[in-house]
Amino acid sequence: MLPELVITGYPPRDLLFDPRFVGRVLDAQARLAQDLAGGPPVLLGGLARAPQAPPRHPGLYDAALLLRDGACTLAQAKRLLPAYDVFHEPRWFLPGPPAPLLDVAGIPVGVLVCEDLWEEGYPCRPVQEARAAGAQVLISLSASPFREGALAQRLAVARAAGLPLVYANAVGAQDELIFDGASFVLGADGAVLRWLPCFEEAVDIIDLAAPAALGPTPPQDLAALWGALVAGIRGFAHKNGLRRAVVGLSGGVDSALVALLAATALGPQRLVCVALPSRYTDPRSTETAAELARTLGCAFEQIPLAPLHEAAESTLAALSGSPRPGDTTLENVQARLRSLLLMAMVNRGGGMLLNTSNQTELALGYTTLHGDMAGTLSPLGDLPKHRVQALARWASAHIAPIPAFTLSRPPTAELRPDQVDPFDYAVVGPAVQAELRTAGGMGGQPAEPALDPPLDPALARSLVRAEHKRWQAPIVLKVGEVAFGTGRMMPVTRA
Repeated sequence: MLPELVITGYPPRDLLFDPRFVGRVLDAQARLAQDLAGGPPVLLGGLARAPQAPPRHPGLYDAALLLRDGACTLAQAKRLLPAYDVFHEPRWFLPGPPAPLLDVAGIPVGVLVCEDLWEEGYPCRPVQEARAAGAQVLISLSASPFREGALAQRLAVARAAGLPLVYANAVGAQDELIFDGASFVLGADGAVLRWLPCFEEAVDIIDLAAPAALGPTPPQDLAALWGALVAGIRGFAHKNGLRRAVVGLSGGVDSALVALLAATALGPQRLVCVALPSRYTDPRSTETAAELARTLGCAFEQIPLAPLHEAAESTLAALSGSPRPGDTTLENVQARLRSLLLMAMVNRGGGMLLNTSNQTELALGYTTLHGDMAGTLSPLGDLPKHRVQALARWASAHIAPIPAFTLSRPPTAELRPDQVDPFDYAVVGPAVQAELRTAGGMGGQPAEPALDPPLDPALARSLVRAEHKRWQAPIVLKVGEVAFGTGRMMPVTRA
């Protein structure tokens, strides 16, 4: 058995409106069945055509397919189509009817496709019907994305089924979604009989009557978070043919963590770190950036920002209008000049620029459009600042040492003399993260109760005002319940 939509990757989104794409997938499934003729039966996640389709709908099933004796047949179409958070399945798929149990070597097997195990009110309806029909084993083909705490939820719903259950989960990354694998086998009593690895592909043969050793215990907390972000960067680069990554290494904790993640995901030979010191940069920032690059064994370049900054200042002085109180034009210009140089390196050498913003900055708009928001992929955009700091300390202890100055310095953009960030991130980070879970921020799920006390009004206004920036942000790797991206559809205009 293989995971849900293993042929196309999950989710294929609006590629499913292209009949040429769908046709090629169906042909590939048929060829695979022929190639496996004479072997054991195979269950895999793929596509099937529904008998009827509404107008302007692809008319497809998200299907569990049985490949046996050279034929590819529908074993079970997904019955429960999620329409919350990042899931928009009714746009492309139709719910399938219940199908008869499979007979595999004389054992009646009930087949579930991902959400069919997750309906509230456990055990859910598809599980109840499989049990009533006499199923002795359940098989679940899944593409369940990683998020902190997801594995415990999967185990809870699987154990509620009350039958031996084999759960095959996707592994890898698809745009902002990360799939952790961690496939497992449960006995009828809910005990885990077998684990497959997290964040890496694996094939195993399991005898349900006499299971082998338990297998690797899944990582927890910061170790799991680290593995997810590494898998997200690696999968995005590999699947999009991006042979290298560029990181602007400022001497701060965010960029240091992104550099460690990229070096682990891609290898140091495919990473270029760049320091862009300005007249306001503490010399220790550049020194520790160079030190970290040496530790990682990656290429390092230092490009002074002063010549471009002076030219921009001279040009801006001739523009009409005098600066107003709180004017940040010259600060933003520096951030955009940094982006200009980093993107020029990407243009010249290929690859992608990895963004170094965190969730707290993105939420409050404490970031510059076309400046420090530049990049293709944002590994930290779903991590509040306090989690970035915790993960950086963990990575420094377990992956590669981060200079002490980087870990201990006050956060600063170094865009003016003696600048420090205007937030107590230990307080603001959790408060903003909690606010995102309220007022419809759960991506189509019921909002959680409002904060008590509520988020500071000024911060709440900043959260709203920054929406237009987030519409222009890089792809944010999703690791939590709420992420900026396809699961959070807030309008820019709220008048």
